[in-house]
Amino acid sequence: MSHWKYVVISACLATVAFGAPQPASTAPSESATVVPASDNPNYPIFPPGSDVSAQPIRDGLGAKILGPQNVPLQQQNPDLIAPPTTDHGSVKNAKWSFTLSSNRLQTGGWARQQNVDSMPIATSMAGVDMRLEPGAIRELHWHKTAEWAYVIKGTTQITSVDQDGRSYIANVNPGDLWYFPPGIPHSLQATGDSPDGSEFLLVFPEGDFSEDSTFLITDWLAHVPKEVIAKSFQTDITAFDHIPSQELYIFPSEPPSTDVAPSNPQGEVPNPFSFAWSKVNETKLPGGSIKIIDSTTFKVSTSIAAAEVTVEPGAVRELHWHPTQDEWTYYLSGHGRVTVFASSANAATFDYQAGDIGFVPATFGHYVENIGNTTLRFLEIANTDRFQDISLSQWLALTPPKLVKAHLGLSDETIAHLSKTKQFVV
Repeated sequence: MSHWKYVVISACLATVAFGAPQPASTAPSESATVVPASDNPNYPIFPPGSDVSAQPIRDGLGAKILGPQNVPLQQQNPDLIAPPTTDHGSVKNAKWSFTLSSNRLQTGGWARQQNVDSMPIATSMAGVDMRLEPGAIRELHWHKTAEWAYVIKGTTQITSVDQDGRSYIANVNPGDLWYFPPGIPHSLQATGDSPDGSEFLLVFPEGDFSEDSTFLITDWLAHVPKEVIAKSFQTDITAFDHIPSQELYIFPSEPPSTDVAPSNPQGEVPNPFSFAWSKVNETKLPGGSIKIIDSTTFKVSTSIAAAEVTVEPGAVRELHWHPTQDEWTYYLSGHGRVTVFASSANAATFDYQAGDIGFVPATFGHYVENIGNTTLRFLEIANTDRFQDISLSQWLALTPPKLVKAHLGLSDETIAHLSKTKQFVV
């Protein structure tokens, strides 16, 4: 991507052997004011997929649960039931799973959502997981906020018209994106390319967004006197004898044809509403990869930027933070572990699996560690036009060594190593 030479960010991934002993420090043994931090390990008390009965016990603290237990849920959240000793204070829950969301079942598909009602910390973004069977339609509609989408499976045909009467139609494939600005009417339809239809993730840059409160064409016309509809379209009232009496939302239909869209004297939108992100090469890094999308390449997407990140087993998406924008995270595969640092000695650790949602407020320090034995893959999504973050290792590497040593008591060798830590430019 041509904009990589302008903004330095911290999505480098450092390989760290999970559970391996770390080399002894050659730094001074004590700070001038406080004792050194403990070297006691704080790994999850059992690995992903383990059938070990998780209990709230760590380092001699806690005790076994005597009452009823939800064992599968405990096994998915080892760092909640037995937090690392580095956790402290109160950080709001930063994990939600679409599995816990109420599902809206329709003939031809379904939709389930997450917003502030389910995860109050996520005040700036909300998400919807939607499924359409082949040919099924998410009816013509619009929102008061923008809509950003990532196709998980299958192919979805999108149609739209902008405020200047310019039209757009495209088929969006797995790993690709679409984006509709606020108020722009559009439709979504699963093509017949896959026998399973399509499934996609929708993200909205408002935490209180509700998929149940969109503006639907059938809902609108069902609440307008039919004679007014006829006058508006300058036709006879009988032309509308069969309009639905209530909203359709998702409904079955024949897969869209390959015919071109109706000719439009106003032409097509100047900036496409879809982007073939699946065809963009990722940047390979030690321990994983990353690829970024924002308005510098997907020009119409002015309120959502994202990164697709992979982290290999035993590796970590390094310690970093986002200076101005919250991060809404969606886990596509693997097992991840994140500690959210909220300042003032407040920190909490969460575990994530495929289908889970994470959220990190702007400026909160965090990392993403792969604690499984398969590749961890996730989307980092921000309510902004430019993707940006700050790397802790890069910050220290570019700070005068004596100043770093005064703060952290690092050895000269460790400080020299920081300057060689692989960074990359986005």
